[in-house]
Amino acid sequence: MPRPRRSQISLEDTPYYHCCSRVVRRAFLCGDDKYTGNNYDHRRGWIESLILELTDVFAIDVAAYAVMSNHLHVVLHIDIEMVNHWSDRDVVIQWHKLFKGDVLTHKFAKGQLIESHEVVRLKHTIAIYRSRLCDISWFMRCLNEPIARQAYQNT
Repeated sequence: MPRPRRSQISLEDTPYYHCCSRVVRRAFLCGDDKYTGNNYDHRRGWIESLILELTDVFAIDVAAYAVMSNHLHVVLHIDIEMVNHWSDRDVVIQWHKLFKGDVLTHKFAKGQLIESHEVVRLKHTIAIYRSRLCDISWFMRCLNEPIARQAYQNT
């Protein structure tokens, strides 16, 4: 029975992890679909460009990847040192490359004055962002979801 990633990952033991993501219902990710006769090789470009975009945002490097007809493999290296050396502002800027954030994080990113009563909430938000920017589950979510949406829209 599969176990959740959080129970399988130990950065103390190794920063490298192999992840596999499969599509559902006999759907094709890339290649020729023998059931419909459609070719989906154009999706490889989507996947490769998204992987490059995500490695620019996360403190996770892709050591290797393979895009198969109905699944993909990635070997990820979590760079915990990198994310720990980012300033709070760097963390917010990295997060805003993928997600909207909120009014408070945008104020902070622009260098505007943060009210004293907002500091605790801002620090908490930054801590959450920092942990997510080195989290394999968040990386895989950000990889899989846009591909699924784009594939669904273009069917």
